[in-house]
Amino acid sequence: MLTPIVNGKADVVYGSRFMGGSPHRVVYYWHYKGNQFLTSLSNMFTNINLTDMETCYKAFKKEIIQSIDIEEERFGFEPEITAKIAKKKCSIYEVGISYYGRTYEEGKKIGWKDGIRAICCILKYNIFR
Repeated sequence: MLTPIVNGKADVVYGSRFMGGSPHRVVYYWHYKGNQFLTSLSNMFTNINLTDMETCYKAFKKEIIQSIDIEEERFGFEPEITAKIAKKKCSIYEVGISYYGRTYEEGKKIGWKDGIRAICCILKYNIFR
């Protein structure tokens, strides 16, 4: 994930669970579809073409992340930070990552309310700011 930043190509790198040939655990269909919807909605407003906006794997140049006032907690962070770096016209790269999805019994915490919050954040940080 750091290679595009170290090589001077990127300001921000997103790890994608959905690109490349990296192995990943198959878990929840509706979570996958929800992620596709949220990523697509975010892409429409930011005019970038991420495959996995909701990934928690992100790397930033120090000066980029320090220049952003982070307001959200929990899963609202993902659409907030994506909107803010898109507005800064950052150079964004995406790399495939290996991912082992958790079940709820193993500690998965995201639910439908988090999806609603993500939609609100996409609108808030792309339209109303």
